[in-house]
Amino acid sequence: MSILYETQATVTGGREGVAKLNDSDLTVNLVPPGSKKDGNNPEQLFAIGYASCFDSALNVVKQQSKVKFDSETQVTIQLNKFSDTDYGLSGRIHVIASNTELSADEVQKAVETAHQVCPYSKATKGNIDISVTSEVK
Repeated sequence: MSILYETQATVTGGREGVAKLNDSDLTVNLVPPGSKKDGNNPEQLFAIGYASCFDSALNVVKQQSKVKFDSETQVTIQLNKFSDTDYGLSGRIHVIASNTELSADEVQKAVETAHQVCPYSKATKGNIDISVTSEVK
């Protein structure tokens, strides 16, 4: 194994704090989900990271499989409360394919293969319930 990239985030104040990256000028004002305050929550940031990683993995699958379609990847992350002290995540990945001659089944096969390739999908496998769907427009 070789490390291709490493970054570090530092947070002070938890869900109502500030997050900074060590290798970027990005600073994020953290706010609780649904608070209507100015800022973002960890679930939003996770959804962005997952969606970008998944769409890139899908691009690799399309190239290797020699299939062509434009893709829009939507990732929905849900924060679930099971009890007063037990929380967990679940989510959905939905890919909208366009500009293709592929059938809906062929697109879904590529999407499912991307789910096996994506580093975020590998990291969450067995830990977060994620459904994977697609459609052709």
